[in-house]
Amino acid sequence: MSLADVLQSGNYALIDVREPMELEMDGNIEGAVNIPLGEVEDRKDEILSIEKPVVLFCRSGNRSGKALEYLNSQGLQDGYNGGGWADLKASL
Repeated sequence: MSLADVLQSGNYALIDVREPMELEMDGNIEGAVNIPLGEVEDRKDEILSIEKPVVLFCRSGNRSGKALEYLNSQGLQDGYNGGGWADLKASL
């Protein structure tokens, strides 16, 4: 399934890997859970236990790509890099 298919289905979990200060400056996407990139490793069990597709995003797609690569190595089966938050928000 592609990212577009997942977003269209409406059945997914959004994980925002930006830092809290970025949320304050730039805004958020409703329903997204903030887990900054530096906390992904410590909170991996929380993410891996999600029973629907996981869409990660950040400001540009770089950090979410790193988070996805790590989570895939830990066994994440259904993860997607949503890219930058502004583009992702526009496509929802």
